[in-house]
Amino acid sequence: MRNYQRELDQLLSGLEPGKAPRLLLHACCAPCSSYVLEYLSRYFQITVLYYNPNISPGEEYRKRAAEARRFIREFEEQEDLKNTDRFPVSFEEGPYEPEAFFEMAKGLEEVPEGGERCFRCYEQRLRLAAQKAAAGGYDYFCTTLSISPLKNAHKLMEIGERLAEEYGVSYLPSDFKKRDGYKRSVELSEQYGLYRQNYCGCVFSKRGTEQKLLYREAGTR
Repeated sequence: MRNYQRELDQLLSGLEPGKAPRLLLHACCAPCSSYVLEYLSRYFQITVLYYNPNISPGEEYRKRAAEARRFIREFEEQEDLKNTDRFPVSFEEGPYEPEAFFEMAKGLEEVPEGGERCFRCYEQRLRLAAQKAAAGGYDYFCTTLSISPLKNAHKLMEIGERLAEEYGVSYLPSDFKKRDGYKRSVELSEQYGLYRQNYCGCVFSKRGTEQKLLYREAGTR
């Protein structure tokens, strides 16, 4: 089985000192972005792409988008004071098009979380990232999604590399949960006071979380 962290280590060690390739980083939320930006901004000029048509309701989407924007602003302000070896991070918000997500999910509504519906959701978001990376002349694209213990890093790599070949822009090998990446994201979330949601984003994951809470509550009675 491939070790994506080792592949990333090898890639980073081969970068020319002082020169930062451009990376388009798809981000699902501020907490997942936190560690990834702390880690990769030493090596890349990063544009964070917030594109998540899966998130419902609209109020939740807007809350997460605003939090992602706030984190990057505060991260930049603090890191500018503390470090001189990091490259700037910018933010771009993609269109909010929940109708595209529901169209993609037709027929997959009852598929368990972590299955085919999620894989297609990965691809929907990564496809826009690949398109924008190719159009914008970026050197790499990837996503923060692999930092979550609940996300399938192998499937994300498979989709990312397929899209890389299709659009002609490299996908950055990554499994950001490695080396305590998820643990560090929790620490940074506390440090910056970030909103940490309790479901992935879509109505189906929200329903699953609510059902688990009900079962848990029933078990304590």
